[in-house]
Amino acid sequence: MSVHLQRAIEQVKKDILALCGIVEEQVQEAVRALLERDAELAKQVEGRDEEIDRREVDVEEDCLKILALHQPVAIDLRFIVSALKINNDLERIGDLAVNVARKAVAFADEPSMEIPFDISGMWRKTQAMLRDSIDALVNLNGTLAAEVCARDDEIDRIKHDIRVGVEDQIRREPERVRPLLRLLAVSRNLERIADCATNIAEDVIYMAEGRIVRHHRPEP
Repeated sequence: MSVHLQRAIEQVKKDILALCGIVEEQVQEAVRALLERDAELAKQVEGRDEEIDRREVDVEEDCLKILALHQPVAIDLRFIVSALKINNDLERIGDLAVNVARKAVAFADEPSMEIPFDISGMWRKTQAMLRDSIDALVNLNGTLAAEVCARDDEIDRIKHDIRVGVEDQIRREPERVRPLLRLLAVSRNLERIADCATNIAEDVIYMAEGRIVRHHRPEP
């Protein structure tokens, strides 16, 4: 690998890490806005979405420049291809954070109610998946990436349990149908964030090992 290519790849890694940190904070703040009924905080999350979009475009342009100027091969080529896909997943997580924030704004306008589901716990597990998928990317750790993929089923189960709980609560308290459906929508967005983390982990496995595992989950 030439010195110039190595520097360019290291810069892309840094930019993806920075983008990951921003989107992670976005989701964290959106969930906090929901739990604390803080509409102003939720609106701040919406306002920062343009920065994520800008950074996503910058990373994509840098990757395309590397392809055009350096014509990478083997693992370097796999890195750039994967980085383009991971970059897109991170931007998607930013969009999902905005979705959660919008639900938080609407939820804040509802009559006060105790949230009967562990939304914050679901986010902590999803956040750990996202962090580990990026750590696997930085260290080209296919084993850690496979572990992230294996954890996606747990998030799916949590979302299922929340859906069942929402349906049961609506039957018992139909007057609360709107806020309950908003909480269900938040759980769906968190589950989609976990899916994006899984996508990133699958791309890391491809990058590190040259294996495509999209249609069958790797063993941790």
